[in-house]
Amino acid sequence: MRSGRRKKVAQRAAPTKFDPCPPGAIGGQYKPLSETEVQQVYDTAVRLLSELGMGEVPERLTQDLLNNGATISGERILFPKKMIERAIKTAPKQFTLHGRDPNRSIHIGGARVHFGTGGAAVQTLDIDTAQYRPSTLEDLHHFTRLQDALRNVSWFTRCCVATDVPDNFDLDVNTVFALLKNTTKPVATSFTIAPHVAPIVRMLDIAAGGEGEFAKRPFLKAHISPVISPLRYAEDAVDVVYECIKHNIPMSCITAAQAGATAPATLAGILTQSLAETLASLVMVQTISPGFPMVFSNWPFVIDLRTGAFAGGSGETAVLNAASAQVSNWLGLPSGVASSMTDAKAIDAQYGMEKGMTSIAAALSGGNLIYESSGMTASLLGASFEGFVLDDEMHSNSYRALRGIEVNDATLGFETICEAVLGEGHFLGKSDTYAAMERDYFYPDIADRNEPRTWAETGATSAWERANLKAKNILAEHKPAYLRDEQERAIRAEFNILY
Repeated sequence: MRSGRRKKVAQRAAPTKFDPCPPGAIGGQYKPLSETEVQQVYDTAVRLLSELGMGEVPERLTQDLLNNGATISGERILFPKKMIERAIKTAPKQFTLHGRDPNRSIHIGGARVHFGTGGAAVQTLDIDTAQYRPSTLEDLHHFTRLQDALRNVSWFTRCCVATDVPDNFDLDVNTVFALLKNTTKPVATSFTIAPHVAPIVRMLDIAAGGEGEFAKRPFLKAHISPVISPLRYAEDAVDVVYECIKHNIPMSCITAAQAGATAPATLAGILTQSLAETLASLVMVQTISPGFPMVFSNWPFVIDLRTGAFAGGSGETAVLNAASAQVSNWLGLPSGVASSMTDAKAIDAQYGMEKGMTSIAAALSGGNLIYESSGMTASLLGASFEGFVLDDEMHSNSYRALRGIEVNDATLGFETICEAVLGEGHFLGKSDTYAAMERDYFYPDIADRNEPRTWAETGATSAWERANLKAKNILAEHKPAYLRDEQERAIRAEFNILY
């Protein structure tokens, strides 16, 4: 190869100096609801809470709600409209999700879009056998290390459940330990019951540098589902809310009603009920502690009404969660939606179609935190190492689409066009072309853009095979040690750390 060609090949292979698709791009271009329809959905949700209200309200929460303006009707607690509107006004509209590394913190609110994880997969698509098996604690450590090296996972919620840890307290503890050991991004977890919170905060304090340090700059948030559809509180989860507020753990309060099962089958109906239930979570949090940060996580889910199977990769799920983001943004609240899901079991065409469709819909609608968007398969029952790698590349393309087209005198290129037409007749090698190459285009690692003969000569590999190789390389090479030796010893001395 001639030296000039080698230089050009090397230039193409080198990382770009300018990131053409940064996380945190601005969404909000896609609005599945009109302004009038948004108002109708909100007004009906408020009417549900003020006239039907919430059932099974724990005694402590009942008293707090009544002191804040709620009323009783039989066994249900009603929320007057002004009480709901006060909660919306009081709730923070923007806040920071801290990473242990401050450079990895993310700011949420407005229409900024970040992809991340969620889920509680009980099965893992084995990286060697390509068969599903029960998820283990070792898998959780490996998934955490893998995503730590992927730039488009903006925060990491444990994506799988360690089914080999039978004790619930040990499970909660070892889940958080896996996050602390293997990443410094913002992280999230769930707590089985409220008494687990305080001991785990001791572990977080050790990682943060001493007693009380975690609460000063919390780098872990809690995922809590305090409402059971339709329109009931869940006592154990409400207790976790109180305990998290006590320890200054920000939270995502997640509502996940299912159309035709725990909510109306009509899309407008499930969106309305799900909004009412998420507002009930917001009222609860703002009643307990006005101004406490909460991600407004309204996740309307869809099932296949013929079979009852979850339909996370459906067009209905795409439009519902996009509408949820639109309504949350209209309210001015930090939004969380579940999207970029798939019902596919294999990393195949169904996987790519469903992931891509639901991902771009959620991003374009301006969902602040897009949960379940990395690595999840099989209707959230599975997690895949190859899926993490493929989804990371997909997110770059979504961010690039959100970034749009910069139009100014320089990018319109009038002089450049004139020069090419009157000169060499092409734009190859021009300084504007090289500048645009760095600034405007994303170059994938996994997607293959070669012509068929070159693809065949280089092994005729599939996207799954290329993602499998990249995942294995990352796991072999990326072995961070984010806990100092003395921190890890202190944690292991106090807790039953199993890996």
